[in-house]
This record gives sequence, structure tokens and C-alpha cells, in this order.
Amino acid sequence: MMRILIVDDEARVGDLLRRDLADRGHAAEAVTSSSAALQRLAETAYELVVTDLRMAPPDGLALLAEIKRRWPATAVLLMTAYGDETTAVQAMRAGAYDYLKKDPQVDADEIQLRIERLLEARSGHAERARLEQEVQALRTGAVTIVGRSAALAQALALAHKVAPTDSTVLIRGESGTGKDLFARAVHYGSPRASGPWIKVNCGALPENLLESELFGHEKGAFTGAIAKKLGRFEQADHGTIFLDEIGELSPALQVKLLQVLEEKAFVRVGGSETIRVDVRIVAATNKDLEAAVAEGQFREDLFYRLHIFPLRLPALRERPEDIEPLARWFLARAGAPPEKITPEGYAAIRRYPFPGNVRELEHVIERALIIAGSDPVTPDELIFQPVRRLATVPGAPAAVQAAGFLEGGFAVPEIPDGGLSLEALERALILQALEKAKGNKSRAARLLGLTRRTLYSRMEKHGLRTAGDADTPEGGDGEDAA
Repeated sequence: MMRILIVDDEARVGDLLRRDLADRGHAAEAVTSSSAALQRLAETAYELVVTDLRMAPPDGLALLAEIKRRWPATAVLLMTAYGDETTAVQAMRAGAYDYLKKDPQVDADEIQLRIERLLEARSGHAERARLEQEVQALRTGAVTIVGRSAALAQALALAHKVAPTDSTVLIRGESGTGKDLFARAVHYGSPRASGPWIKVNCGALPENLLESELFGHEKGAFTGAIAKKLGRFEQADHGTIFLDEIGELSPALQVKLLQVLEEKAFVRVGGSETIRVDVRIVAATNKDLEAAVAEGQFREDLFYRLHIFPLRLPALRERPEDIEPLARWFLARAGAPPEKITPEGYAAIRRYPFPGNVRELEHVIERALIIAGSDPVTPDELIFQPVRRLATVPGAPAAVQAAGFLEGGFAVPEIPDGGLSLEALERALILQALEKAKGNKSRAARLLGLTRRTLYSRMEKHGLRTAGDADTPEGGDGEDAA
């Protein structure tokens, strides 16, 4: 199926052709002049324009020239009267896809035949372009990271500096900021670019399966181990292994990973042979690893071995100037022109803070294109997550009370001119959580996403006594006694 615009100054001929093409499953429209055609093309994306050659000025040749100038991806099929073959050949040289005779009217079967040829050609071109792009990426390590902001440029500069080395890299950032892309950029910019690139999501598998996935197993090591399996570290030999969500590793696997980092060696599950590998490690996390170390959830020695070269990726709200270029890039990848989103649509995109970062923007654009279909994308087709504001925090300064919070995520969209105190904000939130939990510290810790031990530590830091008193409303700590 194609979206087709028919241009013929004989309304009867154009309408007849439109009905014939619609019967063949195409989305066809008809207009009676070049000026009307240009107006429709400015409003809607068409894959094919079928135009009469001889029309009142601007004629078919002028229309062809304007289409090739403004919408080069749109194919143009010329309809010519008897004796116009020479002019039609000139039009082909000017960029027309093909021509056919209109004698006395155009045969829809002939157009359908050319449409099928055009679809086949485009499919072949697209596949060749995709393969060439993949091969080029493998040869040069090219990774598309879109943006012009200073924050992104700084992260890219650091990635380019560390890539040629063999240092361990820890990429830090919120979900959806592009940690996978930066990890690939580090690999393909290194001397290991021709070696394996192996990615493991440490949070996607339970501990027993993840150990086998990382380090392999011997035949008979456990029920179902019917043959020896090479682990991901062996597969990554002389290349790079990317350990995503490194903060999800269990304590036992943290010990094994530390051994690999220190000795470049490990033992398969159920085996006794020491396997040595030459592997570069790039890790990523959206967790606060320092807090995890303080709470005993992540080994301090492993943290320092991973933290040799930390690379922090900015959240999308920290680089708002990149939002529109990213939106345009996602449109281009979907085969839509930049004008697909109206100015009002772009304004709505720029206003939204995107707590889900680049991944959320990608999904917003994809969803909007599906909803809009052939129509422009307006604010009505852009579906964002709802934004709410929390109630006033008791004891917080006015600047903190005025700050907004995002549903399910981080906090202050902008810092007031007078500034604010993070210490005061944290203290105020602890007080609010204790008030909501009626002094029950286990419930208060859950409200804040902390362990009880961490809550006690932070209460002490802010001078809030940990027993039931005036600072912990209504006293009582029943669930804390176990």
C-alpha cells in the first residue's frame, strides 16, 4: 500500500484514477493543479505523485522540479500524451521515477505495475543501506549519539579520551540516558573494535543462571547441564564485555567479578580449571553505588575497581536543547519528515521534562506517529506521563516548597534564583515521611526508598533523635521491634 497524490487538470480523469488505485488498496487523493498539489504535499507525506505533464502553469515539469527540491524522497510518475516522449525522457533525467502514456486515459494496471517495481526497488535500497550502515559501524565504530548540548559534549569528550585505553569504565546515569550507546562508543573507539562486543544485563537473570551465563559451566554441573557451556567472559576474549545494571549483582557474584578484574581469571560452574581471558570491562548502573556500599549491599573493593574511570551521562532535562534534535532524529529513523510534528507539537515536547529520558522521548514519538497516521502530529497525539506536585513539606524553606516533583522520579525541575538547601530539603522530607508513617521508622524508610539503617543514619546527621519524641510524631515504632 502506498500513499499517492494524483495531479490532473481534468477532474474526471483524476477521480477515476483515484478510485481505481483505492480499489487496489492504496491511499489515493486527487487534485486538479500543481499549486493544489504543493499545498497538499506541504501538509501530508506522500510516497508517490502521479502527475499529468501538460497542465496550466506550473506544468508537470515545474511540479517535478519543486518536488525534487523540497521532498526528494517522494517519487514522481509522469503521465504524458502521445508525442511527449522526448519531454518525458528529459523529465526522467531531472529525477522522475518513470512515465507512462495517457492515451486517452491512464490505465490503473500500468500504474500498479510501476508501483510494485518502485516498492521492490525501495525495499532493496533500504536493505542495502541497512547492511552498509552496519558494516560501516563495525569498521569505524560509528555510534549515533544525537545532541549539541555542552553537557552531552563533555560526556562524549570523556568517552573519546578513555576509549583507546584499556581502563575499566563505569557509566552512570538514569534509566534511558543512553548508557548502552556510550558503552558501544567506548568499545568501537578502542583497539578492541574488531573483537567481540558482549552485553549482559545483570538484573535480568536470577543469581544461579547469571553465574552460568557469565562464567559458563561444565557438563553435569547441575540438573539440565547436558553439555559444557562457554560463559560470556570467554566469548568476550580479546574484546569488551558490557555489564549493564552492575548494581544488581549478588554478593557472591561480586566476589567472582572482583577476581576477574584482579586476575583476569575465573573457574566455570562445576569446574576446577582456571580460565584466563583478555577482556575489557565496561559497566553501567542507575543506582547510587556509594549508598549501596554504605548499606553493605555492594562491596567497597569492587566499587573502587570499577570506578577507575567514571562517566556520568546527563539526564535529558539537563540538556533541553537536545530534545528537538532528538525528536527530529527519531522522525527521520521512522521515515517521516521534520514537518510531521507541528510547531505546537514541538513546543509541547520542549515543555515536558521527560523523567524517562531519551527512551521516553523515543516512545512518545513512536506512539504519536501511530496515532497520527498520515496526519500531522499535534499536541493531541503526544501522550506524556502525568506530572503532579507534592503537598507542602513541613519545615521546608519557601524555595523548596515551590519546587515541583515528578511522578515516580526525581525532584526539582529548576533551582530558584535564590537557590535552595539540599540539606534542608532532605531533612524536611524525612520529617514528612515520619509524619505520614505516624513515627513508624520502617514505614518511613519505605516511603523514602531507604533501608531502616540508612534512615537512622540520616536522621542522626540532621539532629533528629531516633527514639519516639517531638521529632518523630506520635512516638511508637512497633514494626521496628522484631
